[in-house]
Amino acid sequence: MSLTWKNRNTILFVLTGIGLAATGWAQEAAAPAMTESVLTGMSDMRIAVDTVWVIVAGMLVFWMNAGFALVESGLCRAKNCVNILAKNFIVFALATLSFWALGWGLMFGDGSLWIGMKGLFFASGADNSPALGSAYAAMNPFSHATYEGVYSAINWTPVPLWAKFFFQLVFAGTAATIVSGAVAERVKFKSFILFSVLLVGLMYPVSGHWIWGGGVLAAPRAAGGVNAFFHSFRDFAGSTVVHSVGGWAALTGAIILGARTEKFRPNGAIKPVMGHNMTSVALGVLILWLGWFGFNPGSTMSAGDGSAISHVLVATNLGAVTATLSATVTAWLLLKKPDLSMILNGCLAGLVAVTAPCGFVSFASAAAIGLIAGVLVVFSVLFFDKMRIDDPVGALSVHLVNGVWGTLALGLFYNNTVATNVAGLATGLTRGAQFAQQLKGVLLVALFTVALSTLFWLALKTVMGLRVTREEELGGLDLGEHGNEAYPDFQGFLTK
Repeated sequence: MSLTWKNRNTILFVLTGIGLAATGWAQEAAAPAMTESVLTGMSDMRIAVDTVWVIVAGMLVFWMNAGFALVESGLCRAKNCVNILAKNFIVFALATLSFWALGWGLMFGDGSLWIGMKGLFFASGADNSPALGSAYAAMNPFSHATYEGVYSAINWTPVPLWAKFFFQLVFAGTAATIVSGAVAERVKFKSFILFSVLLVGLMYPVSGHWIWGGGVLAAPRAAGGVNAFFHSFRDFAGSTVVHSVGGWAALTGAIILGARTEKFRPNGAIKPVMGHNMTSVALGVLILWLGWFGFNPGSTMSAGDGSAISHVLVATNLGAVTATLSATVTAWLLLKKPDLSMILNGCLAGLVAVTAPCGFVSFASAAAIGLIAGVLVVFSVLFFDKMRIDDPVGALSVHLVNGVWGTLALGLFYNNTVATNVAGLATGLTRGAQFAQQLKGVLLVALFTVALSTLFWLALKTVMGLRVTREEELGGLDLGEHGNEAYPDFQGFLTK
């Protein structure tokens, strides 16, 4: 099929815009001379080791895209496999551009308690990395110039700006990937990719600024004003920042889209819609489990002496294994069989739940948090089915429910000694007081994300529609949306 002039012009416009941005629309901040590291008491070797650690951890998180693609495609039907792989593949490309163009500045740029306002576009703000703390904006005696480092919320890690950017980018991409699973097998491809751009470019970085960007939730308690109420919220690696935000956006999408045509019978009974490849799902979960060893330990964003990384690593693993076991037992008792999909989602639930508290709790507490997460995920899957909210892969139960649980669990199991020695973010609050701050943060992020994602989903529904036609859904999105099939030689019986 030949391109129309309108389509050609649109493609040329997009490519031209990308070219302009890449060739100088945004000016990269000049890096300070390496000799300035002497000012901050850091050696070049420390900077190099920390940078390599952050980049390698970021690569592990990037590789989680493969895990998500395998899990989601395996839990869905063969006739939609190409569509799901395409969504998971393109979402990181979209996340990269939208986070680079706007998201990074909104999240980490200096500004108000609510939003980043400096260095807003294309990460173009002045930067003094790898200087630490107050030295980030200190006078440079070598050139007698002042660096104005506008990303001071992340000046606590001694690595170059673009190492920081890459590590935060792969987190942003994860949030959008979560949405894909909950709206699978009936959402239009173009509507999903546009929502992903809005999520990563606007929603995710604003709430992320509140927590990781020096904003209203994580800022120290002030004598008066909003910080007298919102303060000292903690989320080590993103149970709320990444998983709950993606989960809330996924929930609104699943509700607005409605259930798949075959999911519920006219009498209200649930019709099981089985995935087509559990080998893919199991391999995907193992990849995600490995990736989480970059996701959580990498959030130290510094190798240090290795003690903090080691604590977070072991806490993460304990949360995963106890959740795997408790989900197995719970599914066995409720469903009379040790259902593999529940076992695998149990592992993911434990990883999500321990993500926020892994730098603030003891190993025993991490194991307890995972144990509860494994039970929650099984009951949650059954609950959403009962409420007729169709989630083909259990994304809501894994990421939303256990993202909330993990964030609250940080308060319930908070250990000030661990917070001081591992996270370096001790609040000094009692467990009850910390829990209260965690609850306030969960509610604020939920209200914001649900409101904005609902607005975006409804706007897309009005402008271009959200759902494929009934014929496309029954025939499979692979042919309807992409014109090809994942298993052309076997499609006849794999779709049954």
